[in-house]
Formats: sequence, C-alpha cells, structure tokens
Amino acid sequence: KIALLGILPRGAGIDWDKVIFKGLVLHGIYGRRMYETWYKMTQMLLTGFPLQKVLTHQFSIDDFQDGFELMASGQCGKVVCNWT
Repeated sequence: KIALLGILPRGAGIDWDKVIFKGLVLHGIYGRRMYETWYKMTQMLLTGFPLQKVLTHQFSIDDFQDGFELMASGQCGKVVCNWT
C-alpha cells in the first residue's frame, strides 16, 4: 500500500509502468467525501475533542519505517509523520 498525503509539487511524476505492473489501485479524495471529512473533524475540534489523547506518536518523515512498524504492532493510537 502507498499513502500520499497533501498536494504534490508541480512536475511530480508517476511511473505508470509500476502502477500497471504492480497492480496498484489508486484512490483520490474528492467531492463530498473530502468536505464531509473536514466538516466532521471541525466539529470534533470545536466540541473539545481531546486530539492529543489520540495522537500518540510523531516521527520525522526520515523515520517513517519506525512509525509503520509501531502501527503494525497495535501499541499506539494515531501516528503522524512530521514533514518539516
């Protein structure tokens, strides 16, 4: 599985041969689902949802593999990769 977050820079390419020959399935977020998700998160934050209790770990993007291993272990809540 591949997860892409955010908006890619102009000129970022996709190797379509790999998509085809690896049998990858691509899903984008668009339309109603995207706005519904934003609305739900806004409502959660406005009602005082304790986000810090759900976000249990942060990793540098360079350490993404550690984050994936932690998620696979089931010993965490939400894991975030910090891109800055």
